[in-house]
Amino acid sequence: MLAFIYRFVSMKTICLYLLIFLLSGMMGSCGNRIETSTLSQNQPKSSSVSTRQLAEVSTPPAIAKLQRLMEQYEPQVTILSPQKEEILQENTIKVQIKVQDLPIFQAPNLELGPHLTLILDNQPSQAIYNLNEPVVLEGLTPGTHTLRVFASKPWYESFKNDGAYAQTTFHVYTKNGNNTLDPTLPLLTYNRPRGTYGAEPILLDFYLANAPLHIVAQENPDVTDWRIKATINGESFLLDDWQSVYLKGFQKGENWVQLEFIDDKGNKVENTYNNTVRIITYDPNYSDSLTQLVKGEIAQEIATAIVDPNYIIPQKPPVEPEPVTAEETPETVEEPVTEPEPVTAEETPETVEEPEITIEIPPEIELPSETLKPEDTLPELIEQPTVQEDKPIPQIILDESKSNEPVVSEPTAPLSETPLEKESSDTKPSKWIDRLLKPFPFQKGARPPVAIPKAVEEPTNLSPEIQPQPIPPSPEPFQIIEPVNPQIELPDANPVTPNVPKFDKEPGKAAIPKLI
Repeated sequence: MLAFIYRFVSMKTICLYLLIFLLSGMMGSCGNRIETSTLSQNQPKSSSVSTRQLAEVSTPPAIAKLQRLMEQYEPQVTILSPQKEEILQENTIKVQIKVQDLPIFQAPNLELGPHLTLILDNQPSQAIYNLNEPVVLEGLTPGTHTLRVFASKPWYESFKNDGAYAQTTFHVYTKNGNNTLDPTLPLLTYNRPRGTYGAEPILLDFYLANAPLHIVAQENPDVTDWRIKATINGESFLLDDWQSVYLKGFQKGENWVQLEFIDDKGNKVENTYNNTVRIITYDPNYSDSLTQLVKGEIAQEIATAIVDPNYIIPQKPPVEPEPVTAEETPETVEEPVTEPEPVTAEETPETVEEPEITIEIPPEIELPSETLKPEDTLPELIEQPTVQEDKPIPQIILDESKSNEPVVSEPTAPLSETPLEKESSDTKPSKWIDRLLKPFPFQKGARPPVAIPKAVEEPTNLSPEIQPQPIPPSPEPFQIIEPVNPQIELPDANPVTPNVPKFDKEPGKAAIPKLI
């Protein structure tokens, strides 16, 4: 029993210790967030901003790159006029300021650059980009006024090194105690946000004067530690460090921002300007150089001009579009000109070659069809032997009185046997008959022999004993070459009937040709 109780008590004790450990860890983790409640001396310090609507984010990349280039400067600001506690007898003053270790200029392309932020009393600030001429302030009310000036970066963030801030108090006509500062107390100067913004995140920035370091305040109990309480649209958070922050979560339209300087117990430190409220506008459709820089729409080569007065923007971006337009215009003009030229050149030879093929084919098809007609082949066979240009044509003169003894001259060329040679008699014809049956040459001036179409039909009436022998085919008549017609002089122009030789019908006698 005791062992069981001992075990139960030991387990309960262990669980209690574990619970206490978990609760302490949760409280420690919650201490990293910003509380909106009243501060106490034992409450842990905040390290980031987080509310229901707002959240702290990192610096925009484009600004972070330019920030490295500005770390080399530690500006020293001095107000030359008006001097401290000076009483002026006019309501228009000329402010002269001197700055060392910081170039003051404004880039013409972006209208941004290192500048001075000048605040009269607790009015909205104005940026000064030219120190060669004094800043003129007109319409000042009689009484006491205070000028505050500090060096700022091109994106309106203040330098926080020693000597980057200066202030002076002067009087117009007389002193009245307004706008008077307590030099023994810390002073909070509100810087940003101010005006209209077109993109998030938005810079929250301020400048502190006479504020002790946290390490000194923690080691020395006589020194009071401090914090900055920021309230945006009713949501508050605390800042323990003197540094700028970028915030997101602003509502479209008007937003109000309040900055207060308090001690470590949450009490307000009463000094002029330690509690300031500003109204700003967030319009996503608004665009200026700062908005483009936050969005990253400005190239680094161009943005460098706002931090370096001797930097020359490279001319590559504006030069690039010019040759592109110059190269495109000739291309568009050349394309329609070059396209029709090769098309016409290719089409013309095709159209010329086609007629040559169509003209050559018809003669090859039509000529053989005409030569195969039976009626046209026979006259060609008879007329061709008479055409000879090289050899003289022998002439045969026929005399009617000597019909039995014909005069025959040697023919120019022997012809193949024809059916006419077998019509004369049943017996074998003699040699002079062979010569007689060959084509007769004609004298000069006589009519040329004409082919007889009827001579081919007569062999059908011959006796059955004598059968016509087939004519051996000769290759010459079937040639396509046209015969050359000899030049023959005709006695008259009247048409002449062909002289057809007739043969005697008496058997046993040689047939003697007669002229009709």
